[in-house]
Amino acid sequence: MVPARSTGSSGALDIARRLTEICGPRFARFAGAADEVAGRPARWVAVPGGAHAAAQVLRLAAEHDLTVVPRGAGTKIDWGAPPERVDIMLDTGRLAGIVAQPPGIVAQPPGHGRPGASTGTSARGGQAGAEAPPRGRSAGAPLRMVEVGAGTPLRAVQATLERAGQRLAVDAPSPGATIGGVLAADEAGPLRHRHGSACDQLVGLRYLAADGELTEAGGGAAGLAQARLLCGSEGALGVLVSATLRVQALPASRVWVTRPVWTPLEVHDLVRAVLAARLEPAAVELDLPAGAGSRPKRDRRAEAMARHPSMTGRQSTAPAAAGSLVVLLEGGPAEVAERTDRLLSLFGSRSTVTRSAPPWWRSYPFAPGDTALRLEVPIAHLHAAVYALRDAAGAPVPVRGSAGLGLVHAALPGTMPPDRVAAILVAVRSVLLARQGRCLVLAAPPPVRRAVDLWGELTNLSHLRAVKQHLDPT
Repeated sequence: MVPARSTGSSGALDIARRLTEICGPRFARFAGAADEVAGRPARWVAVPGGAHAAAQVLRLAAEHDLTVVPRGAGTKIDWGAPPERVDIMLDTGRLAGIVAQPPGIVAQPPGHGRPGASTGTSARGGQAGAEAPPRGRSAGAPLRMVEVGAGTPLRAVQATLERAGQRLAVDAPSPGATIGGVLAADEAGPLRHRHGSACDQLVGLRYLAADGELTEAGGGAAGLAQARLLCGSEGALGVLVSATLRVQALPASRVWVTRPVWTPLEVHDLVRAVLAARLEPAAVELDLPAGAGSRPKRDRRAEAMARHPSMTGRQSTAPAAAGSLVVLLEGGPAEVAERTDRLLSLFGSRSTVTRSAPPWWRSYPFAPGDTALRLEVPIAHLHAAVYALRDAAGAPVPVRGSAGLGLVHAALPGTMPPDRVAAILVAVRSVLLARQGRCLVLAAPPPVRRAVDLWGELTNLSHLRAVKQHLDPT
């Protein structure tokens, strides 16, 4: 992006005036101290009231060679590599709303019924093919959907659907996250094990290209592939306006079965047993706190007492330093009860059953200011990845995530020197490279960002750059 033109003192006032004309007096302003991306301060903030106004903001930015960064709730605004500069922060808070179909009505793809809309049409007018039915649904079966504005909080969507006995199979961990932010970061929570990420629930997408052109993607294989290009793009390829997602019925029964664990190798053995038992879990989640270590020994009398019939259903007295492996089972009451019994026999006497999630469920192990890591590796090698991280750090670090998928998050203290973080990353990535895994830095303090490679080795980097060049060449 070339340096911005006409943004001196008088030019800056003119930009602010034009943003006010587009968005309204209360919805355009000069940026404040909180309007920044990983230490890069914005210059203006615009909150357009709809797709047309958002398109005008993008055209204004293109006219003056200004960068635009979309922002939803800002929960992941500092994830990934920061932009070189942030001129206009485009807040999507007013691109919100829910268009829900009544029960029993087959929803139409995005754009249906809108004047001039062309369902399944690509950004440059290419017609997509017919949509293949999603997994688990035969051709011709009703597909229930909901279209949601990008700035709508996920929890608001779930609360609305819940009143109709439905849900999105999306449980992103970031509190207050918007649909647009979840899609832009390809963020997923425990339900990813069975249902995939939010992008896997995607049926169609409306977005604004860098030149302000409103594009509708979906309705066919080619259109859906185009829509999913924006998943995980962190807002770098366009501004999401709305998304159409699959809706499913709320499960009649939900049960969380918890087993205390102490070592990554123990987790490996248990996860392998759970997956081999064909229990069809909705989620298989791991929480290994920093203090988790070797399993404490118990004498034979204590072991016998734990197995005594009088202890059935009672809370296990696991040491505070123990981690947890938790399996979520969903479905009809009878079949969930049957699967729960099978899982209990597999987990043994230390396991417990609850109707509510543990406190750490659907949350990250890192806090603001920490160096946040994501480890992705085939599940057979997850224990090796966690051990490698422990060895490189010199002590256990908190690890949490989807053990059943080999995708977990970890946290390094924000006070750790940048060169130390860099050395840890090199050591962990060398172990993962031979195991077809990778370690990403999601967020980190500015000194760490400057000292480390956030991504590591990306096999599809050239493809990503080609997509960026095609959609936003300047």
